Amino acid sequence: MEQALREIGIDDLRKYFPQSESGNLGKDFFIADIKYGQELADAISILKHPCRYNGYFVVFCAKGRMCLDVNLKTFEIGKNSVVINIPGNIFRVSDIQPDEHEEAQLVLIALSADFVSNIHFNFTALYNESMTAMNNPCFYLTDEEFEACSLYYKLTVNLIRTNSPQLKDAICALLSSVFYYLGYSWSEKLLEAKRSTWRPSLRSKVIFDTFIRLVTEFHNTERGMVFYADKLCLTPKYLSKLVKNISGRSAPEWIDAYVILEAKNLLKYSDLSIKEIVFQLNFRNQSVFYKFFKSHTGMTPTEYRKS
Repeated sequence: MEQALREIGIDDLRKYFPQSESGNLGKDFFIADIKYGQELADAISILKHPCRYNGYFVVFCAKGRMCLDVNLKTFEIGKNSVVINIPGNIFRVSDIQPDEHEEAQLVLIALSADFVSNIHFNFTALYNESMTAMNNPCFYLTDEEFEACSLYYKLTVNLIRTNSPQLKDAICALLSSVFYYLGYSWSEKLLEAKRSTWRPSLRSKVIFDTFIRLVTEFHNTERGMVFYADKLCLTPKYLSKLVKNISGRSAPEWIDAYVILEAKNLLKYSDLSIKEIVFQLNFRNQSVFYKFFKSHTGMTPTEYRKS
């Protein structure tokens, strides 16, 4: 049976880009300046297959053009563009445009979820509008903004090469500055997140963060609130209220959104039969799956696959 989706971590990404810089932070962070060559060509051949990365990454495109599929939508990345991946996204690299192979240059910053939790930036805003963020991962910078990011990049590499005992704190502070600097640009894509003035407590944020991670890991097999509430040592009622208050979406809506994304991915990229997909996604039978899929997409699984 073909596996349509691969789960990858920061160690996997580092294997694809061995020339990366990380200092003593290799398990949580690396940065790579990538020009088109055998290394990038090999990575593209691997990342042409759908992947889900369990952390965050940011891609800056300095030169060239390439196509990237994020959650089954295709984005063309060009000069001065930025792509931000959040946990839960499904992505694949289509290819770098053939006529621009020699010009292609990317900067990749990869961070583990644990590392991001130490950065002083309101990532809750991303979670509050995660569906918006998942649908708008790419935006363009002005020349001035891109030049400023280039200076941030050079400073980051210089810091890494010092391999200071305080390197983690220094990099976290620097990245915090970068995210605040880019925040306005991305807020044009995430207007709702920009308008949000309510700030949840730290405990609520941690619970919601953990809930999203659990949903990312278990949505194929567990879709009941009792499972997630037990994992978090909470009552289902309390967890449901907390999730709704923080995100504006109910917990079942979050779970269903991940299941639909998984189903679409399997229907689009795999040669699994619908019967096999029903089994893989742990639905009771095909009738239940058809009803669930059509209620969320307006199409049956067969119609979606043919389209």
